[in-house]
Order: sequence, then C-alpha cells, then structure tokens
Amino acid sequence: MGKSGNTFMGEYTHNMDDKNRLSIPVAFRERSPSGFVLTTGLEKCLFLFTLDEWKRITEKLRRFPITKQDARGFLRIFLAGATHCPLDAQGRILVPRSLCEYAALKKATVLIGVLDRIEIWNIKVWEEYRKSVERQLGDIAEKLSELGL
Repeated sequence: MGKSGNTFMGEYTHNMDDKNRLSIPVAFRERSPSGFVLTTGLEKCLFLFTLDEWKRITEKLRRFPITKQDARGFLRIFLAGATHCPLDAQGRILVPRSLCEYAALKKATVLIGVLDRIEIWNIKVWEEYRKSVERQLGDIAEKLSELGL
C-alpha cells in the first residue's frame, strides 16, 4: 500500500480524534510535507489533494463555462468546501466541521489512494459503497473495455 511514483494507492483505516484531527498515513504525507487541500468529494467522501495537484486542478476549473448552471453549481460546492490543511507535528490534518458533516465522518475513517488524490470516507459508508461496486465489477470492466480503457 502507499505510493508508487506520483500515484496514490492503498487503503488505510485511521480514527479521527474528538477535535476532528485525522492522521495522514506516512506513505501519503511524504508526498506533500507542506500540507494538502481538502474539499468536498463525490459519493459522500472528501478529496484530499497535494498542493501541486490542487494548482493543476484549479487551472482546469478556470476553464469551466460560468454561463452553464451545472458548472457554476459544481464550482461553488467544490471550492466553497476547499481548505488548506497543513500537517501538524504528528502528521495530522484538521477536518473542518462542515466537511465532517458532509461525509458523515465520526471516528473510524478510511483513507484510500486514488491516483492523483486521497479520498476520506466514513468507514461504514466506504464498506457499503465498496460492496455495491464489487458486485458490479465485471460489468464495469466490460463497459470500460468497450471504451478502449
């Protein structure tokens, strides 16, 4: 588990403390020692990006057409929740209350590496999501192979 080159991968279970501090696995934190950007993710998880990756993402977001309602809505939610999260001396980040509420984070969390980002999940939500996708994995693989992926 951990990192491979510039790719995040692996699954880690960590407990968030009563002050909403969450330990970032060493394999992940060594990629961005000056901290991360945390924001609203999809499927009720949070996205955690390195500062370099966040810069790349915001450059792409600048090209979203503000005349399109969907683009405006996505930008508002994605950026409103975004916060810089420096690492403390123990390698933890502070997760804002609003993001904890969005992702239903309490104590037990799962951090997973997904290529260019880390996702933070409530452990029960992750287990349910994982099971539902695993049941469809063959069909998903077939559809992706039809697309040439």
